[in-house]
Amino acid sequence: MDYPNDQAPGSPVRGGIPEHGRIPKYYAVKARLDLLIGELGEGETLPTERDLALRYAVSRETVRQALRELLLEGRLRRQGRGTVVAGPKLEQPLSLASYTEGVRRQGRRPGRTLIGLERFPCPAALAAEIGLERGEPVWHMERVLLADDERVGLESTYVAVARMPRLDTDFDPDSSFYSYVHERLGIDFGSADERIETVLATPREALLVGTPPALPMLLIHRVSYDTGGRATERVRTLYRGDRFSFTTRLGGDGR
Repeated sequence: MDYPNDQAPGSPVRGGIPEHGRIPKYYAVKARLDLLIGELGEGETLPTERDLALRYAVSRETVRQALRELLLEGRLRRQGRGTVVAGPKLEQPLSLASYTEGVRRQGRRPGRTLIGLERFPCPAALAAEIGLERGEPVWHMERVLLADDERVGLESTYVAVARMPRLDTDFDPDSSFYSYVHERLGIDFGSADERIETVLATPREALLVGTPPALPMLLIHRVSYDTGGRATERVRTLYRGDRFSFTTRLGGDGR
């Protein structure tokens, strides 16, 4: 099917060209780089900024601006001192499926690196979210999320110690938490409240995930409930905006 004015599905309206038709110089370079990316293929290295500036007869700063946008969009990624063509973004379903299931479904290898697991008295705000009394002991588990050994996110999970007293000894932090809860504890997740927003990572988060602090991140807040409606976990997950997109299926209301 032909789409007018470059309005193919998923493309920017009119290819990002302003109505007055004057194209910023960096954007013209970006468009040409986009074609080059398609020719090179995933994992291939781009020419240096100096070579690109000579090729397109522009300043190196113009090339940098075009590269910055392509990096933020996830079309490119840094590797050592060079820039390479990135693979497609991971598509994570907005559902009760675990991170492990979502990554494996796309032929990637999920993994996690434990940053810390500690217990502390539950503060009032968290207690209200997960139905505990203030001061009750809770676990906080923080893990870096991996896909094929690439750092792609940072996850913080809060659960009541009373429901999972042996989390520190019985759970392998490199494995799926949902599988542990279901298989070892006999708890099934039934529903969840979820909220998504765009944020910038803190310096600490950027260091753990391995991204520049200016990279936009997708932040998901989730409170999950078991099949009896009891709050089971409170999760805060930070995903790299250049490596993740989220999908869901919407239904009509019958009208």
